[in-house]
Amino acid sequence: MPITEYTEERVAELLRALPPAPAGWVAAAAELPRARAELDRIVELATADADFRLALIEDLEAALRSAGFAADRRRVVELQRRLAL
Repeated sequence: MPITEYTEERVAELLRALPPAPAGWVAAAAELPRARAELDRIVELATADADFRLALIEDLEAALRSAGFAADRRRVVELQRRLAL
């Protein structure tokens, strides 16, 4: 059956049949908007402040900690990608 033939009721029925999402997934999804906003803020700071950008380039983790941000692995990897470091 092509997906275009499912009614809203059938889709709802199928969704209800799924097991609940793991608690860790739910918690991570709830964190995404805040985490993305923080990453956006760090990139804005790096764009506006040449000294901060240079510090990020020289030692990303130390620069984040000095600016009051956590330097966890996921944040570091994402900032390396966003800032093309």
